[in-house]
Amino acid sequence: MESVTNFSDQGSFSGGVVRIDEGKLRGHVDQVVRASVEETLNNLLEAEADQLCHAKRYERTPDRVDTRAGSYERQLHTKAGEVTLKVPRLRTLAFETQIIERYQRRESSVEEALVEMYLAGVSVRRVEDITEALWGTRVSPSTVSELNQKIAGTIEAWRNRPIEGSHPYVFLDGIWLKRSWGGEVKNVAVLVAIGVNEDGHREILGVCEGTKEDKESWRSFLRHLKGRGLKGVQLITSDKSLGLVESIPEFYPEASWQRCMVHWQRNVLSDVPRSKSREVAAMLKAIHAQEDKAAALAKGRDVVEKLRMMKLAKAANLVAESLDETLSYMKFPEEHWRRIRTNNPLERIMKEIRRRTRVVGAFPDGSSAMLLVAARLRHIAGTKWGTRRYLDMTKLREHLPVAEELSVG
Repeated sequence: MESVTNFSDQGSFSGGVVRIDEGKLRGHVDQVVRASVEETLNNLLEAEADQLCHAKRYERTPDRVDTRAGSYERQLHTKAGEVTLKVPRLRTLAFETQIIERYQRRESSVEEALVEMYLAGVSVRRVEDITEALWGTRVSPSTVSELNQKIAGTIEAWRNRPIEGSHPYVFLDGIWLKRSWGGEVKNVAVLVAIGVNEDGHREILGVCEGTKEDKESWRSFLRHLKGRGLKGVQLITSDKSLGLVESIPEFYPEASWQRCMVHWQRNVLSDVPRSKSREVAAMLKAIHAQEDKAAALAKGRDVVEKLRMMKLAKAANLVAESLDETLSYMKFPEEHWRRIRTNNPLERIMKEIRRRTRVVGAFPDGSSAMLLVAARLRHIAGTKWGTRRYLDMTKLREHLPVAEELSVG
């Protein structure tokens, strides 16, 4: 009868058919398997200790070389679930076991996997769900944060690494993030630079925290890049940040500055009524579709005149005053124009950073914001993004002698 009673705990009879509670049965089986695994592993630990001591527990033999000094508990995650190991202590010898070594290797691999998930843009809550599904235990948000801090040193070393070779094209931009400060949520800027090297591959050049996108922050960032070895810069593409534009000649006087064409067009269209925006947008695109700078400037003058006729004086003035800033790219190879006249290469990265940081919300401080952005950039740099050739730089090398000859003439 006892066996019948135990069986009925896992199911019930209905119309002569036995109905099994699968949840209870699965839990019971898991418990039995886990207990069996735990017992087996602890027996193995005891056997290893006996072998090291050349004697069993409490056994006195001439061959005995050490004695027991109790044990300590350690948790181990297995496929059957979490088990408790009772690891023997020896009085003089170090107890080294293959089980613990395997455990340490697994812990290391789990940590690496968690960090990779975190840096790949997986939210903390999602990391918890994944770890529970994979390993049967839920990793807390604090554990994920601690693991993230472990690689802070690695990220800092990467952020401050020497910049090798020359980078003719450089793209600069900043991103605003939220941080908690004295009970209030304030903005913090993170400045980012990418470049195209002499082989035509893109590289993440640097990332720094800036109090804001002002002159002092940009000067500090450019000094950071130059100090690490950034050289050979011929064109810097960015949005029009006065602090940045004023700082470039101080560090890279021979470099030209290219105002992002797309941002410039948006600035002009912000002074245009919606009913006329499509027409004006086509006019602005026509300027940058010209075959050279002289033709683009001539087209720009026509656009300014037409804008004045359309009673769009503010937009006309903006085009007249700033068009030349958007045409610096035209003295470089035509094959490169489409990719160096806008900040799109960096804008796509910034979009990915915003997606990742949106999960976090407000950061506790600027350094933690910069750390996560740097970690994300480091992750991007290790993908196909940095291995595909972005531009054929032989075009630039062929173009330079021609450009120098024209400037001398």
